[in-house]
Amino acid sequence: MVVSTFWQRPQSRRWLALFIAAGALLAMALYTVTETAHLTHSHVLSGADWVGYAVCHRITERSFSINGRQFPLCARCTGMYLGVALVFIVTFLTGRMRWSDLPRLPILLTLVGFIGLMGIDGANSYSHFFPNAPHLYEPRNWLRLLTGMGTGLAMGVFVFPALAQTLWRQPIWRPLVGSWRELAGIVALAGTAVLILLSNQPTILYVLALVSAAGLLLVLTAINAVFLLILLKRDGRATHWRETAVPLLISFTLAVIEISAVSIARYNLTGTMTGFPGL
Repeated sequence: MVVSTFWQRPQSRRWLALFIAAGALLAMALYTVTETAHLTHSHVLSGADWVGYAVCHRITERSFSINGRQFPLCARCTGMYLGVALVFIVTFLTGRMRWSDLPRLPILLTLVGFIGLMGIDGANSYSHFFPNAPHLYEPRNWLRLLTGMGTGLAMGVFVFPALAQTLWRQPIWRPLVGSWRELAGIVALAGTAVLILLSNQPTILYVLALVSAAGLLLVLTAINAVFLLILLKRDGRATHWRETAVPLLISFTLAVIEISAVSIARYNLTGTMTGFPGL
């Protein structure tokens, strides 16, 4: 009876769903990375490559690799979309899917500061394409990952409340990150994810590579849903998750179409899946 009651709780069901998803990813990763040849021809990673190819330069030297196979996204984009995925996962597990307000101004400015740090690191990294250009320091992939992760956290905290406001008839007007302690907690989780990725364990890298590609699909689906519901004047109507299934599915389908169109156009233009010609 106690066990039955435990799994009837919404938060318990959310944890169960996460464990099932994580278990499936780990099983897939263990099966794939047992042999490097399987990894090289992984259809799952190939699909993730096409997702990343739509938004990322995918320069090999600026990307992490799994047993010599390049990540779907560069180091910076990997951090960004892992950060987005992390915010969405934490929001799901803590039952804040209807929380629709932005953080208070000091926390908001801190998140904007994370984006600024990525901008500084990105400008410094870009300057290295030009040998005679001034630059502050030697770029490192771990710095790209770290600053990208900070931006991804900010993106998630900005985008998810907009999605909640657009979906729900009665959103909960509380900030997704309501205190410095909560911000510190999610930053600590992000830092742990960075350290885990830098541990260079193939199975873990495989899972994080897929999660980063999923983060891109998540944020694009959320943005599509916001614009779609507003344009169709269907915003603010849902009272239950069942009522969000159709708009979210349509938004996800649009995200896949958008990514596919950009990737196909880019490949036809450049003829390469890694970087740009001449770089």
